[in-house]
Amino acid sequence: MSAGIYNFTLNQGATFTRQLTVKENNSPLNLTGHTAAMQLRSTYDSATVALSMTAAVINATQGILSISATATATAALEEGIYVYDLEITTSAGVVTRLLQGQVTVSPEVTR
Repeated sequence: MSAGIYNFTLNQGATFTRQLTVKENNSPLNLTGHTAAMQLRSTYDSATVALSMTAAVINATQGILSISATATATAALEEGIYVYDLEITTSAGVVTRLLQGQVTVSPEVTR
């Protein structure tokens, strides 16, 4: 399975939540025993994590993941363009990158 590319905008100071269904051969991938992780960084080789999103398997048999960040966490991000990836890990330690791309942080006006 190769990683999909998905670029999106994150609104600074707003709560962010998304649900994703992971499919393989057009069927939901069983994620029983899997964990998920997603990080934003300013560049691919940056040692500093700008934001660790909360990523969790919420319906393993249907392949559904949830990713989220609080309004406080997104408010702490500087406006700009970041890179990210979303990975799942099996209970045996096998890591698969599902998504990758760029995140544009749109600045908040109301504080």
